[in-house]
Amino acid sequence: MLVGLVGKPSAGKSTFFKASTLANVEIANYPFTTIHPNRGTGYVKVECADKDFNVKCNPRFGYCIDGKRFVPVELLDVAGLVPGAHEGKGMGNQFLDDLNQADVLIHIIDASGSTNEKGESVPPLSYDPSNDIKFLERELDMWYLRLIEKGWDRFARIVNQEKPELNKAVAKQLSSLRVTEKLMERAIQKLSLDPDIMKWDRNDILKIATELRKATKPMLIACNKIDVKGAYENFERMKSEFPECLLVPCSAEAELALREAAKHELIKYIPGDSDFKILDESKLNEKQKNALNFIREEVLGKHGSTGVQKVLDIAVFELLKYVAIFPGGVNKLADQHGNVIPDCFLMPPNTTALDFAFKLHTDIGSHFIKAIDVKTKKPVGKEYLLKNRDVIEIVTNK
Repeated sequence: MLVGLVGKPSAGKSTFFKASTLANVEIANYPFTTIHPNRGTGYVKVECADKDFNVKCNPRFGYCIDGKRFVPVELLDVAGLVPGAHEGKGMGNQFLDDLNQADVLIHIIDASGSTNEKGESVPPLSYDPSNDIKFLERELDMWYLRLIEKGWDRFARIVNQEKPELNKAVAKQLSSLRVTEKLMERAIQKLSLDPDIMKWDRNDILKIATELRKATKPMLIACNKIDVKGAYENFERMKSEFPECLLVPCSAEAELALREAAKHELIKYIPGDSDFKILDESKLNEKQKNALNFIREEVLGKHGSTGVQKVLDIAVFELLKYVAIFPGGVNKLADQHGNVIPDCFLMPPNTTALDFAFKLHTDIGSHFIKAIDVKTKKPVGKEYLLKNRDVIEIVTNK
């Protein structure tokens, strides 16, 4: 799974990326700090299954703190996009194409209005961040339109001559955009498109681009710099202005500070929590104490968390509707090395027990007999739809 971070320059994408991954990336308050896309590992949080069995897990990937399992996901931080990116402005085409591999997008905006449309610093609240929501959606739609229009005229003539099923033909043409036959069928019906493809004009194709972009690149908006005075009022206004969008307040800078302090064992902090614990106050200087007090009062106290972990969790579990599944056994929760509940897999919605068996290994899927819900100790069939936090044992004939 790949989570793409998008937005204009200097909105805080690289800070969000570093706060999520603790990767060593350049952060600066000038446009285009990021030139080449950054890739790193972030984590989504789920209640660990070890709590259900009164045991302590030993994750092979990710980690677990106080019953909170952090499961790895890949993050992609591309360079900032500016208006006209789809036309190549600000190196836009290259970085838009980098996003094609992403499963879900997180649009990071500067909710404080302290950077203009080019990512240049301006006085806080002097720029309207709602403009960024509008411009990015348009850039993504125009990017999809550009990809769809490649070879479209020749394709349309072939369809007109051969008369295949329209949704199947268009889906095949746009398969690189992850467009399925069902998705294309829904789009054609929703947009009431003429069954004669030769009658589709550029406006029709743009409508298709918008519909397919929304379906194949679900997106939430991370309203960053929420701790700046006036930013929360902007956030509330934008929620009303864009009711169809999912907006989450966050402070990437606060999260990064807490993660770094926890890394150096100055505080105990679990990402996503509403507070932290200072481990040894004597190790903190006055500047650090003041910074931590500000984060506690102005970020955690007012918003319940820094919002960074919440953004990642919503992207994976709400937008993509993925579920976390733990392999296990009714009689043995440990692997051959003694690691207890070592694995947790993120699976797409409507994953069956058989799908999961094939995910574990082709041979396991090929020799599938049944699955067992380890929590209830009851067998389930191959068509059983997995639920979040299921612990599943696969029984094979081999």
